[in-house]
Amino acid sequence: MLRTIATFAAFMAIALASPHAQAQTADAQKLERNKKNVVEFYNAALNEKDFEKAAKYIGATYIQHNPTAPDGPEGLKGFINFLREKFPNNKSEIKRVFAEGNYVIVHVHAVREPGTRGNAIIDIYRMDDDGKVLEHWDVVQPIPEKAMNDNGMF
Repeated sequence: MLRTIATFAAFMAIALASPHAQAQTADAQKLERNKKNVVEFYNAALNEKDFEKAAKYIGATYIQHNPTAPDGPEGLKGFINFLREKFPNNKSEIKRVFAEGNYVIVHVHAVREPGTRGNAIIDIYRMDDDGKVLEHWDVVQPIPEKAMNDNGMF
């Protein structure tokens, strides 16, 4: 009888924990999908300078918060064309990727011209439920010639 009660209790504990565990797994999968999509979007747009490839990752809207860039896919297309024309050797290396909820943040070392120090950039993306980019914010900081500490920016 005691063994039956213990088995029943173990079964109930697993059954009750299961929906929570399933939800956590689904959330973790969504976060990983969103991070993967942002990395692919970023590389297509900034490194490959391929608007058609990058556009596959844009959702129903593309709201831009950088005050120097227009909204919408056409704004992104214009920026990619600018990079291709003025900075064909531009390369952006993603150093870190973070995700929480529908947001993905990338910490990037961007170098427009080889041999220059470049910029440290934080890009924030809001994603839709399908893992598409809806909104973008960025903060850009030039990498100084000499730092006041030895910690590095990355």
